[in-house]
Amino acid sequence: MSDTNTFVRADHEACTSVTDVLARIGDKWTVLVVGTLRDGPLRYNEIQRRAEGISQRMLTLTLKGLEQDGLVNRTMYPTIPPRVDYELTELGHSLIVPLRVLFDWATEHRPEIVAARNAFESKSSERAAAHAAFFAPK
Repeated sequence: MSDTNTFVRADHEACTSVTDVLARIGDKWTVLVVGTLRDGPLRYNEIQRRAEGISQRMLTLTLKGLEQDGLVNRTMYPTIPPRVDYELTELGHSLIVPLRVLFDWATEHRPEIVAARNAFESKSSERAAAHAAFFAPK
């Protein structure tokens, strides 16, 4: 087997071994919740207010997954009503740096992506019109 094949195989194996981690940190709700918690602990309702668009169910599932993966600590206080705070762990804080880089990249390249989407939409519309014209009854 050539060196190239060995490299590709090793790279593929490394990629598949971290798929679950990449799925967690690549999820849009994870990114939003981690970003929301970057400045310190928050209660559930405050996270939900700041993470616009997230449903109660998705927030609950996201926080549970982040806690399971060691990215978030959940602290329950014995008060009435019970108070629960969520905060990033040291591991969770280490995720802020790559997320910031990704955010900056997305901000910088958004105009190009929007232009590409518009161009694709135009091409798709032109293709659909040509297709419809070709198959129109004569």
